[in-house]
Amino acid sequence: MRVRRRTGPPELLVPPAKRDRFELQIHPSDIRSRVRYLFFSRRQVAWVAVGLVVYAVFILASLWIAPSVIGNLLSYDRYQDLVAERQRLGDQLRPLVSRLDELAVETEDLRLTLDRIFLAYGLDGERSIGQGGYPFEPKPVPDSIYADMIRAGTTTEARVEEQLRVLEIFTEEVRAFETARRDQIRTTPSVCPLAHDSFVLTSPFGSRRNPFTNARDFHAGVDLAATEGDAIRAPADGLVVFAGRYPLRRSAAWWRYGNLVVLQHGEEFVSLFAHCHEVQVRKGQKVKQGDILATVGSTGLSTNPHLHYEIRRRDEAGDLVPVDPRIYMLDLKLTDREKMLVATRSAPQADGYEPLPRLLQ
Repeated sequence: MRVRRRTGPPELLVPPAKRDRFELQIHPSDIRSRVRYLFFSRRQVAWVAVGLVVYAVFILASLWIAPSVIGNLLSYDRYQDLVAERQRLGDQLRPLVSRLDELAVETEDLRLTLDRIFLAYGLDGERSIGQGGYPFEPKPVPDSIYADMIRAGTTTEARVEEQLRVLEIFTEEVRAFETARRDQIRTTPSVCPLAHDSFVLTSPFGSRRNPFTNARDFHAGVDLAATEGDAIRAPADGLVVFAGRYPLRRSAAWWRYGNLVVLQHGEEFVSLFAHCHEVQVRKGQKVKQGDILATVGSTGLSTNPHLHYEIRRRDEAGDLVPVDPRIYMLDLKLTDREKMLVATRSAPQADGYEPLPRLLQ
């Protein structure tokens, strides 16, 4: 076969359709494989170049903003950790503040108990060196999401600290009084004559409506409803000055008390236990605090088994005047009303009560 040799410039030897194209040849490593030819127009090359430039710009921009994005992601994770930590601290703070509130109630109850002891011993609480208190200033609290809660807690803490300091002073004064007057302490009524949780207070000390006449009168003691046969115990050391039924011919008022036990506690107190079922002591007998005097009953003018319990205390004029026995039940928890009675250091004024006959003194 004969081959014609082409002459002239190289560009005149390329077909016109391929003059504006770029050729890319791919030669495989294996010489037996065919060579691959790729042709690109100028427009295609331009688009590829633009694409490469855009890609390069994107990579550069990514490298530039990557630290900021990563930092933001780390900050968000840290923020979530801080939120969780704040929630955990709040969960720990709430029970602590609640416990402070409980301590405040407990210290107030202790304060009332000491006030009752002051009243029972006849001490002048107004002259106590602890009566003025020892104010504690709450600690300053910086602003935060839990500032109100923390501020309430620090205020309660300051109140508890003050109460504890006052209690310390009151306790020292009571201890000194008890050390100096041991005989008076033994003869001061200080416990309930019935077992705890075995009775219900049905008639308090003071003005009441009489269950028989329906008229208002003065009740010189407290009525404690209990089961017939329950033991009645001495609230303090004393001497039995009466045990039995008061003669009707001498006084109808005292006869209505049914079986009656009267104890004399030193020179200052007399206690009475009325409507008893069975009297277990005799006149002239000395008793210790806690000794059994009688059992609960419903003798005399009574609607149900109960103990009518009275305490009479000698006043400045030398008369034995009824006082509220609840003040002298130091082993019992007070109701809110009784707490107010002690806090105000007052009791209903004894008025219109039956004087003790000479036989009971």
